[in-house]
Parts: sequence; C-alpha cells; structure tokens
Amino acid sequence: MTQRLLVLDTASLYFRAFFGVPDSLRSPDGRPINAVRGLLDFISRLTDEYRPTHLACCWDNDWRPAWRVQLIPSYKAHRVAESSGSGITEMSHSAATKVEDSPDDLAIQIPMIIDSLNALGIAIVGKDGYEADDVCGTLARTSGIPTEVVTGDRDLFQLVDDERRIRVLYTARGVGKHDRVDDAWIRNRFGVPAAGYRDFATLKGDPSDGLPGVAGVGEKTAASLITTYGSIEGILAAASRPDSAIAAGVRAKLAAAIDYLAVAPDVVGVVDDLDLGVTLDDLVLPDAPADPDRFAELTETLGLGGSADRIRAALGTEGR
Repeated sequence: MTQRLLVLDTASLYFRAFFGVPDSLRSPDGRPINAVRGLLDFISRLTDEYRPTHLACCWDNDWRPAWRVQLIPSYKAHRVAESSGSGITEMSHSAATKVEDSPDDLAIQIPMIIDSLNALGIAIVGKDGYEADDVCGTLARTSGIPTEVVTGDRDLFQLVDDERRIRVLYTARGVGKHDRVDDAWIRNRFGVPAAGYRDFATLKGDPSDGLPGVAGVGEKTAASLITTYGSIEGILAAASRPDSAIAAGVRAKLAAAIDYLAVAPDVVGVVDDLDLGVTLDDLVLPDAPADPDRFAELTETLGLGGSADRIRAALGTEGR
C-alpha cells in the first residue's frame, strides 16, 4: 500500500465551510452546525479523492505568534479582536487560545469540531507559540512520504517540492474546484520556482497579513528579481554592486525597505522543524470512528445527518 499524508490547514477549511454552507443548518436544539458539517464533508470528499493513509488536522495554537509580531508589529494587527470581547476563544487540543475576530456563530462550533474529530480518531496537531502553517510545514517536510497540504492560503506555496513529493491542494475556488499546485503551476502563475516563493511573497508583501512588502515592487518586478538573482540575499548583494543591472529606482526602493527585508523572510517563512510530539503512526487515518459511541452521540445531539454518514463511509473506503 502506498503511504500518503493529507495535511489540513484546518481553520482555512472551517472558515470556508462557515461562510459557504447555509447557516440554516442547525442542531436539534438550534445551534449552528454549518462549519462542523462543512468541515466533515470536506474531509470526506478529500479522503475519497486522494485515499490518504495518514491525515492531520493542523491547528492554530497561536494565530499571531509574539515572535512574529516582535519582528513586524503590523503582522495581522488589523485582525486583532477588539477588547470588547468579540472574537473566538478557541479550545485547541491542548490549550485555550485567543484567535482573530470571527462571528459568534462560528466560535460556538469550534468545540463541536474538536469533539467530532476526536471521536473519529482524526489527529489534531498544534504547537503552542506557532501557527497552523508551521505545523503544516513541519509535517510536510519531515513525513518522508507523498504529502498534500490542503489550504486556501498562498503562503503555503513555499512548501511545494516536487522532489520531496509535496504539493498544495489550493482551495481558493472551493474544495470541489481546488488546484493541484506543483512547481510547474507556481512557475506558470507567478514566474518563480516554488523554492523562490517565500522571497517573492516577502518582496511583494501581503496586506491581508499586515506585511507591507517593498513599496513600489509588485509581482512582476519581484518575480524578475527572484528569477535573476535567486533570493533576497542575492538581490541585495547585486543591488550593492554599481555594475549590476538593477535599475536605480529599484535600488532605492530596496534600500528604503532594508530593515523590513532583514526580518520579513523569517515572518513569511514557514517553520519546518518543530517538535510536535507526534509520529506518522499517530497520524494513521482510522477505518472507522475511534469512539463510535461518542460519535453516534454527537451525530444525534448535533444533527450531523448525512455528514456523519459520509465521513464514516470515507473512513471505511477500501483501497487506501
């Protein structure tokens, strides 16, 4: 049997489920369950399609780590929940964690998601002080087996590695219409190899994450610089040489952003060497709910209906 790991950027998926699945889906006692059912259906669909032998739901134990904020204070600053108390207090598998501003109807579903995954026996993996991206990166780069990372976040394109058999299943157009991102896909879309994506993203910035980038350097210029000089280090070295082909205007822009460029690669870069306290054996996808009585109870009390049937069927799929 060919081993294959499916790594889920879990918050990316349950946010998509919450906003994409009708909020008319309610438990018998009236609680919203659209994120719960949507996430279970996503897992069912992906499991049916890719037949993984191992699966991990990666968790944001800290969605805005202090060490990243220390390097770039604007990092995700605009997403911080107001002190009035809006936002989720999320129970991870290990600790309560304050996360970004989100609707109350999603907040109350997080414990339901955790309960359901635990009853199914699907591994939840997180690391205090780190984001799910870092957990995804560590698992992908250390698994030693073909790995698909499921996310709607382009930052994780930096993990793509054809030689290591790591690709991203990019869900921006929906889980049912996801893109299979490999090195050729990234080169075609952005004009840089996957190995250069981190530095490409650093140069152009990302307002959604509070990363300013180098002012005046857009995607085309960033791609040209990465293609020509290979990395930010190579670009800055070239910019310091009077005889290099970098235009004077671009040199000036790079010089103005030199403090940002000194720290941003570490903020944008995914940590890939965390001690997560799990092995591949801990990530084996069960062929039936690990706690069938508890999952049956959740199915009834939450009204999981067809979503419960589909996930049980997906776990029992032959040929994985």
